[in-house]
Amino acid sequence: MTHLFDVYPLYDIEPVKARGSYLWDQNGTKYTDLYGGHAVISVGHCHPYYVEMLTKQMNAISFYSNSVRISLQEELAEKLGELSGYPDYRLFLCNSGAEANENALKLASFHNGRTKVIAFNKAFHGRTAGAVAVTDNPAIVAPVNYNQHVTFLPYNDIEAAETGITDEVCAVIVEGIQGVGGIHVATDEFLQTLRRRCDETGAVLILDSVQCGFGRTGKFFSHQFSGIDPDLMTMAKGMGNGFPIGGVLISPKFKASYGMLGTTFGGNHLACAAGVAVLDIMKSENLIENAARMGEYFMEGIRRVGGYKELRGRGLMIGIEYDFPVKDLRNKLLFEHKLFTGVAGANTIRLLPSLAIGTEEADAFLKALEVEISQVPN
Repeated sequence: MTHLFDVYPLYDIEPVKARGSYLWDQNGTKYTDLYGGHAVISVGHCHPYYVEMLTKQMNAISFYSNSVRISLQEELAEKLGELSGYPDYRLFLCNSGAEANENALKLASFHNGRTKVIAFNKAFHGRTAGAVAVTDNPAIVAPVNYNQHVTFLPYNDIEAAETGITDEVCAVIVEGIQGVGGIHVATDEFLQTLRRRCDETGAVLILDSVQCGFGRTGKFFSHQFSGIDPDLMTMAKGMGNGFPIGGVLISPKFKASYGMLGTTFGGNHLACAAGVAVLDIMKSENLIENAARMGEYFMEGIRRVGGYKELRGRGLMIGIEYDFPVKDLRNKLLFEHKLFTGVAGANTIRLLPSLAIGTEEADAFLKALEVEISQVPN
């Protein structure tokens, strides 16, 4: 009998139904979702418009290859450019964040013919060969994953960026906010330095917005707080609200040619229907503004509860670091208070809820957090 390859530690919970910011397991127990399956659920579980769009598309045509015209791709690109503020950039569609980062790195190397890449400490960019090479986690870098071309610099270290980005560098890849690394926010000065040094050296600036993009921070992309424009922006997670889709927004300075990039499933009809639905909902329901507003609501409440070492994040991408391991706290929030949260490392609770979350769900979390933190020994 074939079994699954055992790569994930699993909670003994099986969600079988979901609506908005709530999940129900096989026993009918209701949970509040403050994690969205790693920042994937952007507009809420089973949003009626989203379900309608995918159902309608599936009843029409669900897939054909990129050898034919797929007008949904153009619609997605146009709406993405408009809502994100990058109407003159072009879009390459793929299936995941790792693929998006792979293709961004390839585009950079095609563009300037170089091989050296600058990445940063605690970075996570994916598990495929090129993406994992620029990920700062030796445990998931296999011997076959060549990474001798990568130099890791300290995150938010302006002096290191000034000296480390040279005329030999192909690309600088950075997360506007590090997700897996612990919700560390890039400073405006740091991102501005990266932009300037890439301009001075001819290196390509890649902003990995897979987790911190798509409105999560209160702007469409988190780097927009710093006023810079990257050469390439990668995205996935919230892009399809659960349907696998990824993409690269590409500066006009890059020239396309046939055969440069390719994909079988990227930009398929269902993925594009999901992507269009997400953008339509985000625009019509003002979810980027809601992310900013609710992010402040969460932050203010967490500050009132106190007991943490450091509070980090922007919008609905929040990290609460404690001076103790948070495994027990997370388990109590889940099993006693029925609240899904995430972690980053051993000491940080990570919140990545739907951009449509409201004060009722936030208050449930804050009340539960206050109860549990009050019981932590001083």
